[in-house]
Amino acid sequence: MPDQVSAAPDRSTLRLALVVGGLVLSVLLGFGLGRLNAGTTTGAGGPSVAVDHTDPPGTAPHNHGTVTGNDQGAGVEPGGLSVSSAGYTLAPLTTEFPAGRPGQLRFQVRDVQRRPVTRFAVVHDKPMHLIVVRRDLTGYQHLHPSMASDGTWSVPLTLTEAGAWRAYADFTVVADNGGQTAVTLGVDLVVPGGYQPRPLPEPATSTTVDGFTVGYQGEPQVGATVPLTFRVDAAGGAAPLERYLGAYGHLVALREGDLGYLHVHPEPELVDGQVKFWLTVPGSGRYRLFLDFRVKTEVHTAEFTLTVP
Repeated sequence: MPDQVSAAPDRSTLRLALVVGGLVLSVLLGFGLGRLNAGTTTGAGGPSVAVDHTDPPGTAPHNHGTVTGNDQGAGVEPGGLSVSSAGYTLAPLTTEFPAGRPGQLRFQVRDVQRRPVTRFAVVHDKPMHLIVVRRDLTGYQHLHPSMASDGTWSVPLTLTEAGAWRAYADFTVVADNGGQTAVTLGVDLVVPGGYQPRPLPEPATSTTVDGFTVGYQGEPQVGATVPLTFRVDAAGGAAPLERYLGAYGHLVALREGDLGYLHVHPEPELVDGQVKFWLTVPGSGRYRLFLDFRVKTEVHTAEFTLTVP
């Protein structure tokens, strides 16, 4: 009678099967957890929450744009070119305003499920920075809306002249897992009437505003991060600059044509009495620079035209 073959596997075979099975299970669990983490979205409909940003006043200078390389000098694309980006959409409740009459801009930021976002980080003292400018780069305003519990932002707004205007919402969303996403979205506003665009002033490195003389040094280059230093002088010498929104100055650069947006923050302290920024421009062309600074509690804005070859 032939020998019977045992149906049970030997111990070495069983041990190998258990090891392989454990490895497969670990890979599957890791993949599943990774998908869960990647799919976490910002909650909506909850209470209004402002979370401290990881870049409070006193941090390194930086651009609010889209970094396209491994470091800031490798490339920065301007923000605000579209109404949707990074899974978020700017949804204004109205886009038409009468010329020269006080109105109110109301809007929401919505996620991919079209839910209003309600959790934003406080960046440079505010959870939302709103820049408004006419398409000929006149009428610049830097505003800070307030948010209701349903995620609706509102701010008084007067658009002085007829034409097409651009509004930029500059903010950082906080996800349920604590992750933060900096986004700049843009939308057009309309003021009915005859639109007569003004040509940009000629490039200059010095200007006067409200009795102050403001000048800068530096030559921006495409794709390179270079310093720009601004000096503000009053009648008796250097103006006593005060911190505004956590910094000694805020610089917005808008590109002529597509109105691409860069919001640049300076070194945390004055450098030889001057405000020092590090600017990366995404391409050649003409830019309009808007420098916000504060003296004796009053905010002033100096404007410059810059040509980048």
